[in-house]
Parts: sequence; C-alpha cells; structure tokens
Amino acid sequence: MTQLVPKPPSSTEPREGGARVSSPPSPRAFRFKITGMTCATCAGRIEKVLRRLDSVLSAQVNLATEVATVAIGPGPGEEGADALIAAIERAGFGARLADSEDKVAEEREQRQRRRESWILLVSVLLTLPLVAPMLLHPFGLVWALPPWLQLALATPVQFLVGWRYYQGGWAALRARTGNMDLLVALGTSAAYGLSVWNLAQGKPHLYFEASAAVITLVLFGKHMEARAKRSATAAIRALMALRPDTARVLREGEAIEIPAEAVGKGEVVLVKPGERIPMDGVILRGGSQVDNSMLTGESMPVRVEVGDEVTGGAINGEGLLEVRVTRVGEESTLAQIVRMVEGAQAKKAPIQRVVDRVAAVFVPAVILVALGTLVAWMMAGVGTEVAIVNAVAVLVIACPCALGLATPTALMVGTSAAARAGILIKDAEALEQSHRVQTVVFDKTGTLTQGRPMVQGMVALQGTERELLYWGASAQQGSEHPLARALLKEAERLEIPLGPLTSFKALMGKGLEAVVGERPILVGSQKLMEERGISLEDLPPELEAWEARGMTLVFVAQGGEERRLLGVFGLADALRPSSAQAVAFLQSQGIEVVMLSGDHRAAAELVGKRLGVDRTIAEVLPGEKADVVRELSQSGRVVAMVGDGVNDAPALAAAQVGLAVSSGTDVAMATASVTLMRPDPLLVGDCLSVSKATTRKIHQNLFWAFVYNIVAIPFAAMGYLNPVIAGAAMAMSSVSVVSNSLLLRRWRPSR
Repeated sequence: MTQLVPKPPSSTEPREGGARVSSPPSPRAFRFKITGMTCATCAGRIEKVLRRLDSVLSAQVNLATEVATVAIGPGPGEEGADALIAAIERAGFGARLADSEDKVAEEREQRQRRRESWILLVSVLLTLPLVAPMLLHPFGLVWALPPWLQLALATPVQFLVGWRYYQGGWAALRARTGNMDLLVALGTSAAYGLSVWNLAQGKPHLYFEASAAVITLVLFGKHMEARAKRSATAAIRALMALRPDTARVLREGEAIEIPAEAVGKGEVVLVKPGERIPMDGVILRGGSQVDNSMLTGESMPVRVEVGDEVTGGAINGEGLLEVRVTRVGEESTLAQIVRMVEGAQAKKAPIQRVVDRVAAVFVPAVILVALGTLVAWMMAGVGTEVAIVNAVAVLVIACPCALGLATPTALMVGTSAAARAGILIKDAEALEQSHRVQTVVFDKTGTLTQGRPMVQGMVALQGTERELLYWGASAQQGSEHPLARALLKEAERLEIPLGPLTSFKALMGKGLEAVVGERPILVGSQKLMEERGISLEDLPPELEAWEARGMTLVFVAQGGEERRLLGVFGLADALRPSSAQAVAFLQSQGIEVVMLSGDHRAAAELVGKRLGVDRTIAEVLPGEKADVVRELSQSGRVVAMVGDGVNDAPALAAAQVGLAVSSGTDVAMATASVTLMRPDPLLVGDCLSVSKATTRKIHQNLFWAFVYNIVAIPFAAMGYLNPVIAGAAMAMSSVSVVSNSLLLRRWRPSR
C-alpha cells in the first residue's frame, strides 16, 4: 500500500500548566494504479468522481502513467483507500493501491501485457483476410471473401476483442459523459450493423472490414502507446533496480547474507569490490572509488574514505568497505529520488488544465458533428449507407487520445532525462516555469564556492613552503576548526607526512599552541602573534592584496625562547571549478546572473568580478535573502534562486523556481522545487535547458494533436476518409505524440 503522507496516531503536546492537547491529524495521500483509461476524458471523469467525495482535498489523474494521486483531509466522513477504489470502480475503471517496489504488481502487469499481445495477434489474424481485398485492389486484383465468412471473421473481433470498448462506452454513458471507447463503440457498431442489414437484404455493400480494422488498429495503437510509455518510465525502473536484493551484514564478527529489506538502521554491512552498496551509510573501515553516475549523473567515480557518506545503489570500486547503515526503506536517498520523480510525473502542468477543459467538451461535440454529418448527407440524397459510413469516419478519427497524452508523456520523459543528469524536478509547474526564468540568483557560499576554506597562498619566511606546511598542519592535528582542516587537506594533497603531536592547546578565538616533536609551534591570528611577542616587521607585501581579496591570514611561528615567524597562509573559500563556466552559459542564454553574499562588499565584489556576474549584492543578512528575491520578482522578472543552506530556505520559497544543492541541508531541499544532486553550478543551466526542451515538446504535441483533429474531422465529414483510414490515422496520432515525446531522451547536458 502506498500512502505518501502517513497519518500519524493522534498525539498530545504539553501546554503551559501541564495541560495536554491533541495535535490535529495530518492529511493523507494515496496513489492508485488505474486500469481501463483510454483518453483524456477518462482521466477527467475519475477526477470529477473523486472530488465529489466529502473528504477529498484534491485528485489528479495522469493518463500517461495511469496513476491517480488523491489527498484526503481529516474529518468524520473521511474515506479510506477502499472507499476511493469503490468510487473509481463505480465510474467504470479498475483501481488498486500503487507501490513503486511491488514486484507482485510488476509480474501482474507483465502477465497482462502478454495477454494483450495475444488478443492483438488474434485480432490481426481475423482482420487480415477482411482487409486483404482492399489492399489488393490498387494492383488490379479483384477478390472478395464470401459474405457469410466475412460475418464469421468480423463477429469475434467486434464483440470479443472489442468488448472493452462497449464496457468503457457504457460506463461513460452512465456517468453522462463521453470518451474514446464510446466513439469507437458507436462507430464500429454502426459499420457492423449496416453490414449485417445489407447481408440480410442481399445487398453487395458490406463494411465488416471497416469495423474489424478500426478495432484492430485502435488496439494496435494502444499497444504501441503502452510500449512507448514504458520506455518513458525506463529511468524510474532503472533507479528502482539499483538496490540489491541481498546485503552482507556483519553480526558477531561474521558476514551473513540476508534480504536487503531485513537490514536495520545502525547495522554494519560489508561491500566487496564491484558490488552495489545496499543502502545509505557511513564508511567505518576501508576506502574506495564509488560510481554514483546512476544517482547523480556524475561521470567520474568519487574517492571515499572512512567517515564519508555513501549512497545505496552506488557501485563500489576496488576497495573492501564496511558501512554503518544510516537510512533504510523510504528514508533512503534512492527511495526519495524515485518518489520525487514519480511525484513530478503525477502532477499536472498548468497548460494541462486548459487541455482538460477542452477534452471535457470534445467527445460530446464530436458526437454532435457525427450526427450533423449523418443528417447532412441524408438530406443531400446520397442514401443512408453513405451517410452512415461518413458519420462513422467522423466518430473514429476524432478520438482525443493524442490531446490527453501530449503533456504528460513529454513531462514523463523530460523529468526522467533530468533525473539521469542529476536534476530532480519535484513538480510539473517548476518544469514549465523554468524555461521562462530571466534572472538567476546564486547564494555565494557553498553554491558558487566550495563552502569551506582552502589554502589559496602561502609565504615561507624560514625554510621552504613544504616545511612551513609541515609545521602548520602537524600542529593542527588536534583541531576540528575549518581552518585547521584546510591546512591538513593541503598537506594531504601535497603528500607531506605529519610530525608527532606531543601537546596541543586551543586558544579560543585566537588559534592554538602545540608541540610537534620537541618544537613549540604557534598557529593563529595576527593578534596572537603580537600577544606572544612575535616580530611582524618583515611581513611580505602580498598580504595586503590577500586581505583585499577577502582571504583569512593564518600565521605560523616558533614559540618558546626563539620566537620567530615561520610564515603565513592565505585561506579563502575557493570557487567551484565550473562556476565561471555556469555563469557564462546562463548569460549566453540572455539570463541575468545575480550573486548574493554576506561578505564585506569589497571581498564579494572581487569574487563577482572573477565570475563575471551581472550584479553582486553584498552584506546581506540571512533573513534578508528572501526580501532581495521578492524585490527582483516584483520588477516583473521570473526569478530562480539557487542555494544550499537553512538560511536559504525562505529565499528558495520566495522565488518562482527554487533550486537546492543536494550537498546542502534537508530543509533547503524540502523547500526547493528542484534539487541538484551534485554541487555543480552548471546543473542550473541544464535545468533551464531541459525545461525549454520539454516545454517545446509539449507545444509541438499539442499543436499536432489540435491540427490533426481540426483537419481530420472536416475531411471525414466531407466523405474524403473511409473508416479504415480514419481508424489508422487515429491510432497513429497517439503513437506519434508519444514517439515525439520520446525524442526528449536525446537531450544531453550543455557540456
């Protein structure tokens, strides 16, 4: 059972004075797999039926994924899953609770697909002899089956293969609406009935091939459409397949292989080289290269060591890892990614709401046009037979399938393509909005920069730079300060072995004093040096330039009796390698780039100049970021905000499109409508690019769907299309829309 927002048990919260009150129960959301939908009007009818229920807050049905998402509000008349399923079934459709990891459901669907393939094969074999004479006629071969044999072949196609259309059409009539099933049932029944009447009267004109061919072609179109839709959801299925079925758990010193679902939080799993990591965790022992490409779109494996986090589904490289499990089940990164992509595909883009309103009146309008065609041709004196055939062509060709599939199929493929590149789009509205962005606002720290200080320069006054780094980093071994980690990281990068740390003492706000081997060392600020009597007379001139660039100066000196300055480090938050390229790419698309920073104006403007941003807004307090975004939006521009911290969450919410970097906090990612799975600013441009590509596909699909109906219906009404050609055209219109959407799989990131 898939329940997106679990309803908590009623809880109590303490009040002042010791009284306790019950917290209100949360709304619940259910996802149902729907069967029996054929066109946009079916989806609209299910939504209408569900929304009539008292406790239903919202209902959205996606024709392409065949999933209904229903939100239930708390209350005395609250409906459960069974009541919702019963309402859907009363509307003439099948429903069951959806589960993204339900292997039984997957097997059931595979059996259903095999059954449908057999039904299609039987329908084709029965229909081919009926349409063969029509296909041979252009070659001068005149041949026809005996009338009674035609009846024998067409009847099982009409009433066994085509029974689904009668069921769907009858359900639509009971709901006082129309759908594709009704159009097909009316059209083929008219052609079949006219043929039976002519056969009984001994007349030569029979249309059994038309009724059978229309049913077979529509069935073939649905078969191709289903195959194309499965291709569109391939990215989700690939993600779901990443988690291994089993895991090797260390219990009492032994590695025991158990089902992955049975692994609990806090347990230690053993991951051998080449295996997939079974779930999220932290490395306790070992080091390796980890391939995250399926999860983050990162092309190169990432080096991981003890203390680093790893993600379930990633492939371990050459090392043996012991990993302590931190997240399991629905909490895991992989489950969250699947849920976010599925959620985006289940929601409707704003443009789809317009399409839904058109589809709601489309089928009744087509039936009126068909009746008008019948009456007009009869009044023209061509006879009942020709009038019925032309009316049948109108009914068959005017199905709104393509109209209903135009938007959701493009969204499915677009969000899947984005997920492969490491961009998780939470809702369809964000995808549709992104292509209209005119201004991108970047938070500087952690987004355009690494978010941690790094050694940007060093000057050795006594000995070499390697010796300076040896003393500075060795003294910092006992410190957890970010500046200390920067020196240690630089020593590791340059492969400088550290000396033994004999003693260590942190000096709050100033630095530290330590003994490395037998040598006393001082590391810290200029103020600490002055307090300890270290001479600063011969400071190198470049230190002023370093300070102007916003660098933090870290002095290293020998303590004890000698008291002399050994050298100075310049530390700063380094720019991400792709930041300047990302800014240039956005500007090449005509997008204004703004950088927000809490740094001093001079330091922030220097970073802004290095990146080439259009505008730098400095000395912004965390609470003021959202105000800046609102001001930019009020100028009439569509604004996107990119950030990674807790203090970015209000600004992400204030922007039309909020993009959170996944290396940041959960709060930022929960607030943003788009999550970037790796801290690469180039993904911002990729997000806008995939949005443009998807929106372009939606517009193409809708254009062709509308043009198809606008052109085809008058042609059919004027007698230029027979029912067989109309059936083929109708089936192919849906397939062409889905196939056009599948072209989005060619989209690649800008690099």
